Amino acid sequence: MQLYNTLSAEERAELIELAGKNRLTLSFYAYSKIEDPKKFRDDLFLAWDALDALGRTYVAHEGINAQMSVPAENFEAFRETLQAYDFMKGIRLNVAVEQDDMSFLKLTVKVRHKIVADGLDDATFDVTNKGIHLKAQEFNDMLDDPDTIVVDFRNHYESEIGRFMGAITPDVDTFRESLPIINEQLQPHKEDKKLLMYCTGGIRCEKASAYFKHQGFKNVYQLEGGIIEYTRQVKAEGLESKFIGKNFVFDHRLGERITDDVIANCHQCGAPCDTHVNCANEGCHILFIQCDACAEKMHGCCSDRCTEIIQMPIEQQKELRRGEQKGNLIFKKGKSDALTFKKERNIFEEIKPVKVSAITEIRKKVQKERKTLVGKGEHYFTKASVAQFLIENASVTIGDQILIQGPTTGEERMTLTAMKVNGQEATTAVPGDKVTFEVPFRIRLSDKLFVVKNIA
Repeated sequence: MQLYNTLSAEERAELIELAGKNRLTLSFYAYSKIEDPKKFRDDLFLAWDALDALGRTYVAHEGINAQMSVPAENFEAFRETLQAYDFMKGIRLNVAVEQDDMSFLKLTVKVRHKIVADGLDDATFDVTNKGIHLKAQEFNDMLDDPDTIVVDFRNHYESEIGRFMGAITPDVDTFRESLPIINEQLQPHKEDKKLLMYCTGGIRCEKASAYFKHQGFKNVYQLEGGIIEYTRQVKAEGLESKFIGKNFVFDHRLGERITDDVIANCHQCGAPCDTHVNCANEGCHILFIQCDACAEKMHGCCSDRCTEIIQMPIEQQKELRRGEQKGNLIFKKGKSDALTFKKERNIFEEIKPVKVSAITEIRKKVQKERKTLVGKGEHYFTKASVAQFLIENASVTIGDQILIQGPTTGEERMTLTAMKVNGQEATTAVPGDKVTFEVPFRIRLSDKLFVVKNIA
């Protein structure tokens, strides 16, 4: 019985490209008492693997928390795998605002002590005794109530790029840090204020609402379905969005734009920007905000040292990071000495939102495109700066826009102006041919060759 992935992320990306099918990115959670999380995990993996579902899921005795990528054609079948369990009948699936077929490239279902780490060790705490759920319009109305205190239960790197105006946004790295901080700050308001809370999809503030009821707070409310469901309701009902900026997401997109407001700044130069990236140096990989100008200047790195490292041979880079454990340190961008502007930021009330239309976005693609995998790397001739590829899946022709992609190479685009096919000058290569052409960089055997075409 196979309960693990046999394909690498790169191989899975190839299959998704070749399939050419639309996928849906979605998330869901449910708190419930699960007697045997291990068996629950195994059953889910087998059912979802058969549907080509990908994503990251945690299960524990207290419930399930999942972020998934599912083929659109298998959406209802996927829903049925959840409905098979009583506690997930009628469960809300939060479908992402922006869709990306590559949001997840493998399926992981892991057993954890808790689905949301809270740092609590209190047997009397009942996580199912939650606060009152509010829909988007109800949430908007309560925000306007002067007796309301609204709290963002996400981490600092999430609230930095988007939030509800007037929200308390703790400068924390983890959810468990926020609970005692907010509890201490709001002690005087247990009886007289309405405590209104929100998070990305609802799972954190649902636990937080139960915690604050446990602590004696009388009027506890939460945004049903979090920012994701709020945004869906705002669009469907034509409501005013009181959330501004971007919603941080934990897949490779790192953010979904909700409004045109940019409330954050590049951590290197201070320009208005809300684009999160991971440092291009795999030995660092720190998460930070970087504008297009700094991305070009720093080659996607957070510091001069990291820029130097990525120019080194790959084996030397591996040796430098051997034994290093990054873990959650990649999210502690505020602790990096290299990112000086993060330390100089003013509090939120002093930031004036800038409309995204006023910012040059080099990364933003004007047109959608379709990549067709045509071959794989075979050899690189150092002296001549020539690459060789074996054509396997489709033809390639002089004049085609091509993309060479790999874990070390990254993405290199160029127009094919000349090539040799099986040693002879030619204009077209078909499956089975070996092609060679000049490139200004070194390819690896793991590199893949794509033909790129713009689509409407």
